[in-house]
Amino acid sequence: MAEFGDHPSIPDSIENLLIDDTVSTIFLKAECPTRVKSGHISSLSLKQLEDPPWDKPTLQLLCDDLSLVIEQNDARSDCFVEIERTGCKIMQIGDLRIACAWPPFSDAWEITIVRPVAYLQISDYDLNPELMGRLKDHHRGVFVVGRPGSGKTTFAQAIAAYLDSEVGAMVKTMEAPRDLQVPQRVTQYAPLEGDLEKTAEVIFLVRPDFVIFDEVRRSRDFEIFSDVRLAGVGLLGVTHANSALEAIQRMVGKVELGLIAQVLDTVIHIEKGKIAQVLELKMVVRAPTGMESDLSRPVIEIKEFPSGKITHEMFAFGSEIAVVPVNMEDGEGGSPAMRMAAEQLKKEISKLTGIPVSHAKFLTDASAEIYINESSIGAMVGTRGESIRQLEQDLNVKLNVNSVKDLPRALRKRIENSSNNSQEDTDQWRSRSGRQWDNNPGKTKKGKGRKGRRN
Repeated sequence: MAEFGDHPSIPDSIENLLIDDTVSTIFLKAECPTRVKSGHISSLSLKQLEDPPWDKPTLQLLCDDLSLVIEQNDARSDCFVEIERTGCKIMQIGDLRIACAWPPFSDAWEITIVRPVAYLQISDYDLNPELMGRLKDHHRGVFVVGRPGSGKTTFAQAIAAYLDSEVGAMVKTMEAPRDLQVPQRVTQYAPLEGDLEKTAEVIFLVRPDFVIFDEVRRSRDFEIFSDVRLAGVGLLGVTHANSALEAIQRMVGKVELGLIAQVLDTVIHIEKGKIAQVLELKMVVRAPTGMESDLSRPVIEIKEFPSGKITHEMFAFGSEIAVVPVNMEDGEGGSPAMRMAAEQLKKEISKLTGIPVSHAKFLTDASAEIYINESSIGAMVGTRGESIRQLEQDLNVKLNVNSVKDLPRALRKRIENSSNNSQEDTDQWRSRSGRQWDNNPGKTKKGKGRKGRRN
């Protein structure tokens, strides 16, 4: 791929907009003025130029001229059509990635020109020696994550160049589209016949030491990432996420719990061109924090790197995979494990009775407090306490029923805000069979169920 500023001659209407080295993106759209995004990666800004609006014929002609540039420079390996479909054409012209779109794909003709404005070396990031040693290891599964425009691709490019030139590793890339600015010796692979899975099959045959997988987004991408990593190839994936933890959570359901730490062991979060956080994953077999020792199970520890401080634990909880913070202080609800159990208790009581439980808190392993609407307490307790006693037998937990009004104001407010967003869920509970909750709490619903049980 071409270096920054290296591209063949292109129409002056675009070249003049690229004179400013800080311009990273140009937006041209029919019947709209030109807009450009420029500035340092930590403070990009979108500006509208005073140029007259573009019209459809001019943009069509400009797209044809750009296509002609590729034909005239077919000897250059960095000039090609990446994607061409009905209503869309993606071209690479030197260091420029140009996307043309027109109806019916877009609502009007538009051309977007993107170019890199920063090419950094790994030394520019001032990484600690431990992280450098981790990146040298060809047997790692690494995620580089961040929001769009945060600098994660630039960081991935720096790692690729470092592995190629200083470590002496054979590096390949898997990209769709190909826009990493990497050394010439690093071969960039696109989806073979439109399928990255077929590209992965080729990857195994060329035997690289490390692969850069740009833009891991769809579920199938995560599965391909897993397959390549489990084959023993060092792998660095670039993906969009707001935080390192969110990137880890995206693996849930796509990779088996027992394999997650083997597939992904390092997550680097980039924010405004700098490393904001590094997490490492390690699987152990023990009881999750706060649970009894006889509840041992595979637990994935999520630690801050290089301090080794555990921030979260990932483990199977019933039929779900739970990602639970472990560094919080014991407060309302106790340990993280107790909080998980309390959430499960809320769901189970609502399922059995049809009465929404606003809050639950375990006091001990065998006793808990639940908080419901005051008007529902009578139905929950039942005549002479029959309903609550039967519920306690079903759940094997001693229950203390309280009114939501007894909760601290701040907690009650959070619950009220949450309940406004889940009114549909409450309606679903009301429609389920079992201990039905009548709209009139003062009456006992007749029919199937225990005698005297009010819902």
